[in-house]
Parts: sequence; C-alpha cells; structure tokens
Amino acid sequence: MDASHLLIPAVALAASLVTLISGFGLGTLLLPVFALFFPLEVAIGLTAVVHLLNNLFKLGLLWKDIHWSTVLRFGVPGIVGAYLGARLMLLLGARDALYQGLVHPVDPLDLVIAGLMLVFGLFELSKKLNTLSLPPRWMVPGGFVSGFFGGLSGHQGALRSLFLLRSGLAKEAFIASGVAIACLVDLTRLPTYATQHLVATAQEQGPLLLASTLAAFLGAWWGRKLIPKVTMRGVQLTVGVLILAIAALLATGII
Repeated sequence: MDASHLLIPAVALAASLVTLISGFGLGTLLLPVFALFFPLEVAIGLTAVVHLLNNLFKLGLLWKDIHWSTVLRFGVPGIVGAYLGARLMLLLGARDALYQGLVHPVDPLDLVIAGLMLVFGLFELSKKLNTLSLPPRWMVPGGFVSGFFGGLSGHQGALRSLFLLRSGLAKEAFIASGVAIACLVDLTRLPTYATQHLVATAQEQGPLLLASTLAAFLGAWWGRKLIPKVTMRGVQLTVGVLILAIAALLATGII
C-alpha cells in the first residue's frame, strides 16, 4: 500500500463517525479521496465495499433499535432503485470525456457526480431545505428514489432522511433503520458494479480496503458513544461545506 493511500483510512475514520450521527456522509466524503488514486467508476465501487462492511458493523451495534416494518417498506423499493442506478453508473462511466479539466479529462460520470454533490451540499447548508420532510405515504417512492441515487453515486442518506424524518421513529430507531436500509442498497449495487476491472483492483488493494474498513469501524464505534452529545446541525454544516468543495474539484477535473 502506497504511503499516500493512508489518507483514505484517515478520511474513513472521520467520515464514519460523522455518518453514524447524521445518517449519511461516509460514501460522500470517502468517494473523492478514492477518486484521487483510482478512476471514478472504480472509486465508487471501492467506496461501496467499505460502505457495506461499515454498515454491517453498525448493524451489529444498533440491531436492537431497528424498526423492521419501516425497513421493509422503504428498503424493498430501494433495492429496485439501487440496481437501476448502478446500471446507469456503469453506462455513464463508459462514455468518452466531455472536456479537458485543469488536471484530468471530465466525463459524463464526473459531471453527474459533481452535480449531485452540489445539490446535496446546498441541501445540507440550507436550514430551510434541511428541515423538509415528506409524509409517510411517500415512503415507497422515496425508497426507490433514495435507492436509485445510492446505486448511481452512493448518495442515498440525505434523501432517505427526507422521507423518514416524519416516520415517527425515535432517534435511535431512525439511525438503526437507516443503517439497515443502507445495507440493502449496498448489497444490491455492489454485485452490479462488479466488473472485471473493479474486482481485480479490489483484490490488488486488499490491504488498503482492510485498513479503510477497520478505520471506519473505529469511527462508527466512537460515533455510537457521541450520539447523545453531538448536534445534528453542526454535522450538517460540516458535511455540506465539504460536499460543495468536492463537487467543484470534480467538475473542474482536479480530481
């Protein structure tokens, strides 16, 4: 493992701590760091590996708080959406570059991911948008939409929160159920991503994936202890600023 790759486990630890509290953040913050070293479609797949393993670990920590009827109602349509989103990601990743960025060529997948990050970054920074929620009758289509964007880019948590905030769940059940739903999406998108190139890269980068996963485990364990102490708004502002910065770097071809 190259010494410069140590940046990835460091970000995995910090992002995992944030995502346990907010319900999103690990994939959003880890993806661009992987993209510094690997093609974007491969970076999305490698991020998904760490994301899934970390979610399974969190599932073990939060198992007793899961609200299973919510998971099924939201997660089953999410599986369908995740598959379709993952197929679109592979299609966009195979397209030619649209223009030459400052450092790298920018292809359709780069622009789509940058655009999604811009939207979700503004969503987090705006207090008005951030307090939006939809009634429970939207849960099934919400599961599909959240799963679709999860499959396309890994951006599922913010949308999931939008549709689940008015579900009446306690904070612990809200977090635990979100983790269970994320596992369903990850278990759907990863096999769809599994091209020969991604599988070969994942095998070659086994030590890096292991280090990143263990760092994410540590962040989740630490975050579990901080849930009662940390304000959601502080986390949202931090994540929002980082997302906007990453979107700009992707759109300009710097990463």
